[in-house]
Amino acid sequence: MTRPRYGIGLRLLVVNSLVVLAGIATTSVVAAIVGPPMFRRLMDQQVSPGAGNDHPYERAFRDATAMSIGFAVAVSALAALTLSWYLSHRVHRSATSLSQAASAVADGNYDIRVPPPRLGKEFDAVAAAFNKMAQRLGAVDEARRQMLADLAHEIRTPVAVLEAYMEAVEDGVQQLDQQTVATLRDQTRRLTRFSIDVNALSVAESRTTSIDARSVSPADLVATAVAAFAPRYQTKGVILSSHADDGLPNVWADPERMGQVLSNLLDNALRHTGPGGQVTVTAAATGTGATIAVADTGDGVPVEHLDRLFDRFYRADAARDRQHGGAGIGLSIAKALVEAHEGRIEAHSAGHAAGTTFTVSLPRPSDHPENATGQRPG
Repeated sequence: MTRPRYGIGLRLLVVNSLVVLAGIATTSVVAAIVGPPMFRRLMDQQVSPGAGNDHPYERAFRDATAMSIGFAVAVSALAALTLSWYLSHRVHRSATSLSQAASAVADGNYDIRVPPPRLGKEFDAVAAAFNKMAQRLGAVDEARRQMLADLAHEIRTPVAVLEAYMEAVEDGVQQLDQQTVATLRDQTRRLTRFSIDVNALSVAESRTTSIDARSVSPADLVATAVAAFAPRYQTKGVILSSHADDGLPNVWADPERMGQVLSNLLDNALRHTGPGGQVTVTAAATGTGATIAVADTGDGVPVEHLDRLFDRFYRADAARDRQHGGAGIGLSIAKALVEAHEGRIEAHSAGHAAGTTFTVSLPRPSDHPENATGQRPG
């Protein structure tokens, strides 16, 4: 047998009604026990009792007391029950509104919001938390849709090129010469690189990345990254320079993973800096460790886009970035890896054509108890 389930409004009304009934019973009992003896004692002091030791005013007192208590109880009970009903109704309405909104969110409607019930800061906090959750879920769903669209676009372009060339070769329109093979190979490499980047992002964001952290020199990290990219920068005609402050403290980092972070930042700077431009990598000490900054004199980023630069597949200028070969993943990978080191990464730009600076902050080895073993899971 299923037990009946009552709503919170009815439950509150019943509880408040029981409180009112308890108050009525307490008032009646106290008045009946305390009132008559007290009245008799006062009357004995003022008036001599009549026959049967009875005062002529005692019956009138009992009647007046009963009527007064009855009237007071009726008025107070009506007021209390009315107030209880009002509060119960408001709580019930707010709970119902929240329940309906939760059902709507479960059905995929992330635009719904619930107003604050004004029943206290706790209820308002619940409503605010729900609205924040719905907003976040909407943003996640929109990012998922955009990610699927970007994935489809990134895959569709090279696949379309491959299909067109293969049909041309089959129809005899295009010869399978060295240039055709080079084009086919370039598109397959693009697909391979894209799949590797997507997998790297998935691993980095899953927090299962293995971080072989140890005490390393920021200057060494900078020197290694700059040396690896120097030929590419020279080929494009972009000036690449570096500088490390004297007396830099070591940081707690995985050299391989931080090399991947700096590679993504240097690759991003190279793609957005034209010939004759300059990219500077600097390492500086901070109160809690050190920072590594990659600053370019390239395209720059509008201020309104800075907060989303590290979102997956996000591009401030989608057409330009696709032309430069970017899939909008490199910065997301860099952010995930830096956060796995318990560091942070920030982007700064004054706007279009004003250049961009990415700053990575890493902690000192002394801030990590793991430095005794040199191992820490991400």
